[in-house]
Amino acid sequence: MKIDQAAFWSERYAEAGEDYLFGTAPNKFLVAQTQRLLPGWSALAVADGEGRNSVFLAEAGLNVTAVEISPVGLHKAQRLAASRHVEVNFVLADVLQWQAPAAFDVAVAIFVQFVGPSERSVLFDRIRSAVRPGGLLLMQGYTPQQLEYRTGGPSAEENLYTTALLRAEFSSWEILELREHEDEINEGTGHKGRSALIDLVARKPN
Repeated sequence: MKIDQAAFWSERYAEAGEDYLFGTAPNKFLVAQTQRLLPGWSALAVADGEGRNSVFLAEAGLNVTAVEISPVGLHKAQRLAASRHVEVNFVLADVLQWQAPAAFDVAVAIFVQFVGPSERSVLFDRIRSAVRPGGLLLMQGYTPQQLEYRTGGPSAEENLYTTALLRAEFSSWEILELREHEDEINEGTGHKGRSALIDLVARKPN
């Protein structure tokens, strides 16, 4: 049975009340990659949720477009941006159907593991086409080991990433960093505790 992603995520974000399900601090992997980014660059935040990562990118001086399917998540993201005094172009849309209006300097995809293999191919196609030649992709997700920790992420193993999967999906790109590792993360109540992670930094060929 296919999940209504807008309803599912709206319910989860609403359950957090005035708090943010994944907190308001940016993802640690994203913060560590900011030396690769230049102020003035255009950035796409994929399935941005409540805005913690898009707002961080805007604070770093990037021109940010954030796509999110949940109206509740988008509203909270707008509230966060206003509180931080930054501007983000928030777009309410399903990233599986949304066509990027331009080619971005960098796409950021943090824990976008809400679909299985068939829809993932569509998602990755959307991401690849949204990045300009020579542009970057910054991606972090969970590996199958995460099913043992249960500290966040999907419960379906087919939604999780491995080094082999991402290397194959981005085989035509220059892989700058690709590693599986474990870390303690503390991102609100949604991601909390020991986690099995995978990081990808890749450059689209010119």
